[in-house]
Amino acid sequence: MATFTIYDEFLRYLADGSIDLDTHSFKAMLTDTAPNQGTHTLKADVTEISAGVGYTAGGVTLTSVTWAETGAGTGIWRWSSANPSWTASGGAIATHRYLVVYDDTPTTPLKPLVGYVDRGSTATIADGNTRTWTLSTGWFEIDATP
Repeated sequence: MATFTIYDEFLRYLADGSIDLDTHSFKAMLTDTAPNQGTHTLKADVTEISAGVGYTAGGVTLTSVTWAETGAGTGIWRWSSANPSWTASGGAIATHRYLVVYDDTPTTPLKPLVGYVDRGSTATIADGNTRTWTLSTGWFEIDATP
């Protein structure tokens, strides 16, 4: 998978408790509009692809979400989930290039952004096909070691 880029405001939301990586519900959505790491803060700042033919507005809920130390005493924490995927049914899922992850739980701020992946080029998902975004080692890690 391509590099996961964290939105600037995510760290503030994480630090002030607006985002809880352990207990909140997170979603992944698709867009064909380039995310802006520095100015986008909420889901409403991102133009999502149109719903239909296997793509649900708001994207898919991430499952098997974990926030855990990679090993006892390592000081490296990894946020991960099962690989999100979409299956086109009844037509092709619209052109997209980016996958955006956001926190679906808080109401203030409303649906804060976590980060995004740029697949490098635009694509559609043909009718009957599935696209899975494979996480090799999770979405991101934070290294707390000195």
